[in-house]
Amino acid sequence: MGAWEGKAALVAGGTRGTGLAVARALLARGCDVFLNYAHDETAAKSAVTGLDHLPGTATALRGDITDPATLPRLLHTIRQRHERLDVFVHSAASFHPMDAADPAPDLMRTDLTTALAPLVQGVRPLVKAMAGGPGRIVAISSNGARRVVPRYVSAGMAKAALEAQVRYLAAELAPLGITVNAVSTARIDKGPGTADADLMRALAARTPAGRLTTPDDIADVVTLLCADEAAWIHGQVITADGGLSLRA
Repeated sequence: MGAWEGKAALVAGGTRGTGLAVARALLARGCDVFLNYAHDETAAKSAVTGLDHLPGTATALRGDITDPATLPRLLHTIRQRHERLDVFVHSAASFHPMDAADPAPDLMRTDLTTALAPLVQGVRPLVKAMAGGPGRIVAISSNGARRVVPRYVSAGMAKAALEAQVRYLAAELAPLGITVNAVSTARIDKGPGTADADLMRALAARTPAGRLTTPDDIADVVTLLCADEAAWIHGQVITADGGLSLRA
């Protein structure tokens, strides 16, 4: 736990799904994690309660991460407890199913804003908060950024733009000791009761590793990218899908 103890991480979208799994993985290593959420107070309280047995400390911070004023406010709160921020994970997501030939412009704009606004508007305060030491920025992407997934055009375009944003930021922030990378996967197994059970079973059967990706699988890769040993990885999109994307 030594290398992680006392480090501070902010996870946008950290009270559910993949973001919560990332928070759990960082907390297990002794990191102090701030879980950002937009609206659901009940889910936030439940998330923090479920994490209180881990070595690090979990704190929920409410705020719409797409609002330009939110990230500076959250970082101000964090820096009242910590000298600097070590890790920022962008796991906030928005998904509105639609066909490419029948788009809903307003909903598409929402998906693009959710994907891009946190780092477009927040990069300056993040750089300031990470000054004085190595920093890690990791975004959660999807194979829909590079492959055609039915009715996924809006989120797919948003994730593709996010991956481009990661590359540009990585090139400019590398001299400051800040790495910027992304983790991508295919369909995630969110547990029993998930819709499209037949599709999930078919995808699991096609996955060389024998099952679908879980949020914990993604969280493990995020923590690898946040480790000191990952300092030479810049601007990469790491695919963690059990080998599913290798299939023709």
